[in-house]
Amino acid sequence: MRASRREIFGWAMFDFANQAYTLLIITVVFGELFTTVIVGDRGDGFRLANFLWSLALAASYLMVVVSAPLCGAIMDYRAEKKRFLFASYLATVATTAMLYFVEPGFVVAGLLLIVLSNYAYSMGESFIAAFLPELGPPESLGKISGFGWALGYIGGLFAAGFTLVALGEATAANFERIRWVGPFAAGFFLVAAIPTFLWLKERGTPRPGGVSYRAIAKRQVLGTLDELRHFKDLTRFLVSLLFSMAGVYIIIAFAFIYGAQVIGWDESVRNIMFIVVQVTAAAGALGFGFLQDRIGAKRTYQMTLALWVLAILAIWATPELTAWANAAFGWQWQAQYVFLYVGCLAGLSLGSSQSASRALVGVFSPQPKSAEFFGFWGLSNKLAGVLGIVMLGVLQALVGLQASILLCAGLFIIAMLICVGVDERRGRQAALDWEGP
Repeated sequence: MRASRREIFGWAMFDFANQAYTLLIITVVFGELFTTVIVGDRGDGFRLANFLWSLALAASYLMVVVSAPLCGAIMDYRAEKKRFLFASYLATVATTAMLYFVEPGFVVAGLLLIVLSNYAYSMGESFIAAFLPELGPPESLGKISGFGWALGYIGGLFAAGFTLVALGEATAANFERIRWVGPFAAGFFLVAAIPTFLWLKERGTPRPGGVSYRAIAKRQVLGTLDELRHFKDLTRFLVSLLFSMAGVYIIIAFAFIYGAQVIGWDESVRNIMFIVVQVTAAAGALGFGFLQDRIGAKRTYQMTLALWVLAILAIWATPELTAWANAAFGWQWQAQYVFLYVGCLAGLSLGSSQSASRALVGVFSPQPKSAEFFGFWGLSNKLAGVLGIVMLGVLQALVGLQASILLCAGLFIIAMLICVGVDERRGRQAALDWEGP
């Protein structure tokens, strides 16, 4: 049974709202502000700053790894997905707004608030995804998931537009204006997510009470770990996702830092990249969402990983390729403008891969256990974040940021190879068999 258009729109508006956090705090503005101003270059080419940033993100993701399956089990048992979603939303808003008080040199405060805000945001990602299997039949989940991601990138475009016009660049000279990025991202999330809580329905049926959250979590998660033997394709896909999302989280956390430190772009080019990534990511999520419902989620997912490999090679080669072309043909290209074209490819890869992976987990998840299974999706995602960002943080400290970005290409190739053994039809049937007639 398909949910109403209003409910699907309400669900997708959470993606619209939370993109302000992802884009402004993690990907673009605050990440650059933290590394270049709050910590700064301490004579090491920002390597300590980059490492501390990666450490904060990894810590928050590790907290999700521990708690997401437990919360998912409780949400299914008590039919409290909406309540948990609301709690994560309020926590994200509060801790993001407090980033205003992080000044240059306040490294510990910045680290603590990033850990807390990114943890709350990441838990909300798992909670909202758990509603997906209830919104339509399996053959429509690609379009629905793609619509959510596309709307999210449009939300990011609105948030970025205001930031570019009103707040300016992430520099020490502009600190008194740009420090408002935290309160703005929090306010945007607070207001834009209201339709989610007005229109999204809680469809689950609570099981008999009298059992503590701790007992529910322990019993349900242990039971699900045993039941995963019957969901072999979901399990294999989650392992593939571990590697692919490790690469994605590296790009989300370091792409704009890479632009500032390796490419050396101007503020105007950084601003254009805001727009390029959001528009192409929205197009990728929407376009590949429709394609997925025609050719299958697994095939679409593998196509997006191939796109990622090409994008990573292009990111790594941009400075040298630009220099070679200028010397060989007498051109006067600047690497920062070449990087904009690379951004188009990366944006398409970003939107399409995230949408396809979420939809495939939805296809493999029985509705009565959707929150719990998406808790494991969150576990796989955030464990990927821990592994990927820590590996990148250590590697860039040793060999620099440009060379270490090639790690992502290897991660995407491993994910493609693991996914070869996933049978989408068999995985869908396993979910239907568990639900019964």
